Amino acid sequence: MNERMIAACDGASKGNPGPAAWAYVVADAEGRPFRWEAGPLGTATNNVAELTALQELLESVDPGVPLEVRMDSQYAMNAVTKWLRGWKRNGWKTSAGKPVANRDLVARIDALLTGRAVNFVYVPAHQVDGDPLNALADQAASEVAVAQRAAGTSQGSADLPVPVAARASEGRRAGGAARSTGGAAKSTGGAARSGATIRARFAGRCHCGKPYAAKDTIAKNDQGWGHPECRTASV
Repeated sequence: MNERMIAACDGASKGNPGPAAWAYVVADAEGRPFRWEAGPLGTATNNVAELTALQELLESVDPGVPLEVRMDSQYAMNAVTKWLRGWKRNGWKTSAGKPVANRDLVARIDALLTGRAVNFVYVPAHQVDGDPLNALADQAASEVAVAQRAAGTSQGSADLPVPVAARASEGRRAGGAARSTGGAAKSTGGAARSGATIRARFAGRCHCGKPYAAKDTIAKNDQGWGHPECRTASV
């Protein structure tokens, strides 16, 4: 039997519906990531993005390889592990008699899961010291949702995405070191503080031209508030 793999997949929608993307990260049995992909979806809902991420992941992994899939979407996980059997029994209707949303995606995932060993693990999103693979997939999906350009190993990206939490932590360490060195350090500490992220109280538009929704993570840059991944981008 082929060696087990661990993977995480995630979707993002900036507005729900809004600019959306899917992403996945594949790691070896020890959890060391070696491949990642992310793709744009145009305008879509978060649920569509989450299901598409799972579909893309399953299509990319040899069905003979035992796979652990980590997800932060309870909807996508429950759809294919709990609700699917009842939906099919009811002629693809919910318990309320309504057509199943995103049926084509769910049916495709059902076919991809048939006859293979897949273990689903729920991991909470956006947690300090949370699941590292989920954090990578989350960041990749968020960045591609904004850029609407595919990224990943197949696109020549040698480096993994850097989660916002890791950037903020690095900034705090740099700011602390800067403050300890005296006057010149103060400006560095200020820069670190200005790069901190918060949750948006209201919807707005980043200087990249793409919108962000209320409660999205945003960061301060020279042009105002916008997507964290755009804070170092040129206008």
